[in-house]
Amino acid sequence: MEYRTLGSTQRDVSAIGLGTWNVGPSWASVSDEQASEAIRTALDAGVNLIDTAEVYGDGRAERLIGEVLDERGREDVFVPTKAAPDPDGGHSEDGLRDSIAGSKERLGVETLDLVQLHCPETQAFYDPSTFETLEQLREEDEIAHAGVSVEKVEQADKAIEYPVVETVQLIFNPFRHRPAERFFERAAAQDVGIIVRVPLASGLLADAFEGVQDFGEDDHRRTAAEDGVDAGIGRAGGETFAGVPFQAGLDAVEALRPSVPEGMTMAQFTLRWILDFDAVSTVIPGSTTPAHVEQNAAAADFEPLSHETHGTVRDVYEAHLYDHVHHRW
Repeated sequence: MEYRTLGSTQRDVSAIGLGTWNVGPSWASVSDEQASEAIRTALDAGVNLIDTAEVYGDGRAERLIGEVLDERGREDVFVPTKAAPDPDGGHSEDGLRDSIAGSKERLGVETLDLVQLHCPETQAFYDPSTFETLEQLREEDEIAHAGVSVEKVEQADKAIEYPVVETVQLIFNPFRHRPAERFFERAAAQDVGIIVRVPLASGLLADAFEGVQDFGEDDHRRTAAEDGVDAGIGRAGGETFAGVPFQAGLDAVEALRPSVPEGMTMAQFTLRWILDFDAVSTVIPGSTTPAHVEQNAAAADFEPLSHETHGTVRDVYEAHLYDHVHHRW
């Protein structure tokens, strides 16, 4: 496993982390034991960053992470979590304090490693009081570090104007190039850590699907595939399939497949492509299948992809996806 420094936090974290969104009910049914075994498998593979949120399974993901860490003697694992916005899309002091208290209890800690604002509305990034509250919470040792999870590059740009923001979580993968063009250089210059979520485009970039029939009835991806990207989770559909129409994503995967080096899966190819960008601190693919968790973790052990391969990925993006996503996020 490769380890990278997470911005100004000075924490060395695994280049491949584990995301736990799929513990929630919008994915197929997952038992507590399945989810816990995935966490154990990740830790055994050298993963030392597990990303979560209070809304993942209504606190279930945080609880399971806390239980696994307890059974393993509280290994040196960095656990970023996310505080859900208030109904108006912002973050009040009372709302943040309630979120943090709940997350601390479920994770079984006195101080949260990293609290990220969980994709608030754009106006929240223009409310200095929110970031003053984060400063105060850090001074009180309620949190060790603060960051944001964003949907748009413009939100990330605004967020890092506040010194308390040490990390930004965003979507970046072969289907979503704009962060590399518009944000990575500035983030690196300001020593802001970058956590990449939805790296496999909800499974499309794992080459896991051939059509809508591959999704269960209770899987949110089925609705997004049938009704279009704007039906996906996230405002304007920006989360599911990384915001691209399902068929366009399938076509892009078909075009990428010949460029995957022998001995790599499409998922590993995608994760390696992301890690080739030095500004990226860690990537957090989510899975509750131990074999997939192990394969994802192994992506950090491959050599960087060639310049020619990176050129091909860009060509595929421009041919199949650019018009769908580049201007939106």
